[in-house]
Amino acid sequence: MRFPEYRARRLRKTETLRRLVRETILSVDDFIYPLFIVEGSKVRQPIAAMPGIFQLSPDEAAWEAKKAYSLGIPAVILFGIPSQKDASGFAAVKKDGIIQQALPYIKKTVPDLVVITDVCLCEYTTHGHCGIVHGDEIDNDETIAVLADIAVSQAKAGADIVAPSAMMDGQVAAIREALDDNDLIDTPIMAYCAKYASAFYAPFREAAQSAPQKGDRKAYQMDYANADEAMREITLDIEEGADIIMVKPALAYLDIIRRTKEEFDLPLAAYNVSGEYAMLKAAAASGYLDNDRAMMEMLTAIKRAGADIIITYFALEAAMLLDKSKNKGKSNG
Repeated sequence: MRFPEYRARRLRKTETLRRLVRETILSVDDFIYPLFIVEGSKVRQPIAAMPGIFQLSPDEAAWEAKKAYSLGIPAVILFGIPSQKDASGFAAVKKDGIIQQALPYIKKTVPDLVVITDVCLCEYTTHGHCGIVHGDEIDNDETIAVLADIAVSQAKAGADIVAPSAMMDGQVAAIREALDDNDLIDTPIMAYCAKYASAFYAPFREAAQSAPQKGDRKAYQMDYANADEAMREITLDIEEGADIIMVKPALAYLDIIRRTKEEFDLPLAAYNVSGEYAMLKAAAASGYLDNDRAMMEMLTAIKRAGADIIITYFALEAAMLLDKSKNKGKSNG
């Protein structure tokens, strides 16, 4: 039997050779680390559905952010959980709101860290929906006015980037106009453009105490069967002023990430969501999967699909593994 002149296995023989020809390079520079912020002091409450992830008071969040930055992670994204909620989500706008409290702690502790804030109402409302509810309907236009106020409040408190996640029509335009009107023209918007109504959010809703008390979010988050619609949503957000675009979740939507990367030229974020994290942790705890190997394969796949930025609860673990690998390469050299 005659083999072809080219044998693909020649370039797979050793780890060093594989490194030499590797097409996709995962880096700590790719990561954003999510933090859940609660009121109080010295609070570090484990989240049962997400082993290794905690609800943190502002002081503890500042130390967690410092740890992330020491590992080379360039950014964190904050989700606030107030002690008091109401139907309007007013706590999200207050000057002394939980995110507004946490921002000065973090910026003082880690001045060079990029701090991103989630702009939504689900964590702040008693009903758990992402907007203002009248009867059984979300009032889109009333909601975007509130989202704009939240974004301005957070930016004034020190947010480097605001990230609207409510999936309301026109939210990016409303926020951009409000930021500009308040002399915050240099504050970028990272838009949750293609955010699908996904089962993979369940652990987050425990962590952020944001599960809808009635109904679901399918009237404003996207149908997971749709791809063309995602391109329309992304186009709208870009036209409204988005600086960074996002696809959420990541693993079940690698095709959407790839298509987005091919069709648009803005920085692209992908959110490796709580359910993706929790299912790997559960499989690893049961001995079904190797946590580290599966984690790195998962994150590399997201980047290979086209993501420039990966929001992930694995950020600290992955950063430590990448650092270990880099130091091993140096010692071998």
